[in-house]
Amino acid sequence: MAYKIHANDLVIVLTGKDKGKTGVVRKIYRNKNTAIVSGINIVKKHQKSIPDRNQMGGIIEKELPIQLSNLSIFNKLTNKADKIEFFLDSGKKIRRFKSNKELLK
Repeated sequence: MAYKIHANDLVIVLTGKDKGKTGVVRKIYRNKNTAIVSGINIVKKHQKSIPDRNQMGGIIEKELPIQLSNLSIFNKLTNKADKIEFFLDSGKKIRRFKSNKELLK
């Protein structure tokens, strides 16, 4: 199955507490249909110090995965969420925006 969202894509959040925010996809977990997006779904974790490993304790901010169904590709030219379509160019599958046929890099 071809996934429409890949790593390093600029995406916008459609639902949830971060609705309307944009970020770049850092990692995708295909088996769970989730992705880690920079600056999105940040939580605070209370980290316990571990002196044996020289690890400091305290409150750290951490990015958690977000469902792929809550994300959409962000089109910079239209400043909106956009849909993706695939087409074949000399036997190679290429992604492009549906609204203005601009190729994704």
